Amino acid sequence: MTDATAHTLASRGGEAQFGDYVALMKPRVMSLVVFTALVGLLAAPVSVPPMIGFAAILFIAIGAGASGALNMWYDADIDRVMKRTARRPVPAGKIEPGEALGLGVALSAISVVMLGLATNLVAAGFLAFTIFFYIAIYTIWLKRLTPQNIVIGGAAGAFPPMIGWTVATGGISIEAVLMFGLIFMWTPPHFWALALFMKSDYHKARVPMLTVTHGRAETRKQILIYTVLLVPVAIGAGFTLIGGPVYLAAAGILNALFLKGAWQIWHRDEVTAEADGYAVEKRVFRFSLFYLFLHFGALALEAGLRAAGMGGW
Repeated sequence: MTDATAHTLASRGGEAQFGDYVALMKPRVMSLVVFTALVGLLAAPVSVPPMIGFAAILFIAIGAGASGALNMWYDADIDRVMKRTARRPVPAGKIEPGEALGLGVALSAISVVMLGLATNLVAAGFLAFTIFFYIAIYTIWLKRLTPQNIVIGGAAGAFPPMIGWTVATGGISIEAVLMFGLIFMWTPPHFWALALFMKSDYHKARVPMLTVTHGRAETRKQILIYTVLLVPVAIGAGFTLIGGPVYLAAAGILNALFLKGAWQIWHRDEVTAEADGYAVEKRVFRFSLFYLFLHFGALALEAGLRAAGMGGW
């Protein structure tokens, strides 16, 4: 190895490994996208042949990975400053920004075209719009402009179950809208709970998160407000064709617990929160992950019971 090559590798943080390219596509976010899209597909009243369903979920996953790569390309400067994102492959120098951009564009095109060929043009158009919304509307425009970034931008993460539904039905109905609404209304309290104990990161990166622009007290109030607004959306899905007694029971318990957590966050003062290391905020943030997973898990269970002639209304 020449001195020039060694210098280049050192400046880039070393050769990129397979795991770096996996990390570039945000596998945790991708797993949530895949799961909710699959539930949207399974909950639809129209059955889809297994191979078509598998292909649809695969191409939706590729689209999600493309979005992650494009997000890391554009946000490398922010990620480099924030403690929780500094080790991502682009800011860490494992993958060049141009590589991330090229991979993201290529995967975006592949995912949209192949989903259209495998299923229908409506689903493909929805996937294309989702990628565009996440990159252009949220990442490039809203994220650095307004504290409403996570509110409006949350729509990008809420589209996957609608895409899954559209794969099966070719259209949208109230059930798909409610699945969208569940994720959309869940996103602000979920991310604001994180922002409460990660405020310094967003401040250093100059990201106008609500905690930075309006302070933690206002953020606490908004978490409670959005959680209250979330409850009827989550419960309401249980009274549609995709719901049933199993889902309603799960939703009732989960929403009661989420409301309790939001109420506790609202009543906290900064002195107490800082003294215990934001223990309540971290607990509510972790619970919010289970909250969404278990809601969609209950919808999947209801779909399975209906298929077996045992569930639904």
